Amino acid sequence: MRKVFIIVTLICLNSLNAVAQGWTFEREGIEYVIELPSATWRVVSRVDLHEHVDFVNGKNEANGYLRPTKILVDVDTTAANLFQKDEKWNLQHLPGYVLCSDCSGEAFRGHLSGATFSYEYTSRGRTVSGRVYYLQIDKRTFYALRFTVDQDKLRGLREQMDFIARSFRLK
Repeated sequence: MRKVFIIVTLICLNSLNAVAQGWTFEREGIEYVIELPSATWRVVSRVDLHEHVDFVNGKNEANGYLRPTKILVDVDTTAANLFQKDEKWNLQHLPGYVLCSDCSGEAFRGHLSGATFSYEYTSRGRTVSGRVYYLQIDKRTFYALRFTVDQDKLRGLREQMDFIARSFRLK
């Protein structure tokens, strides 16, 4: 019994240490807040018609990349509908992408609820894992948190992805 208590205590301390090393992203003009689990996550700007905020784990996108996107939808749209649309218009055009056979997704809960979907494709001869968290704000609004990471680094990053998605909230 004492060994179990010690192990549980060490796990809790390790978890607190991981959270203590993280940081909170909040910026004027951005309607959301994200907790990032470590100082290695940094903000990068992406510009198309507007400036957008993305996040990279370390100096290389292969170590983890996050692109948050706000999506306005019809009232009865589900996360599965969003993924099917993403798959049809964006994902299936990626090299080596395999069509989703079960596109129902997994339920996900954090500050916001939704569903998550995983996929794979190839880039520069390497397998890339993608994971999208569709978080529902209201009946007409979702946020998609689109993560990509090299397949061989996914195991170490999966908990961080879940942590970030659970922390995502509106101001």
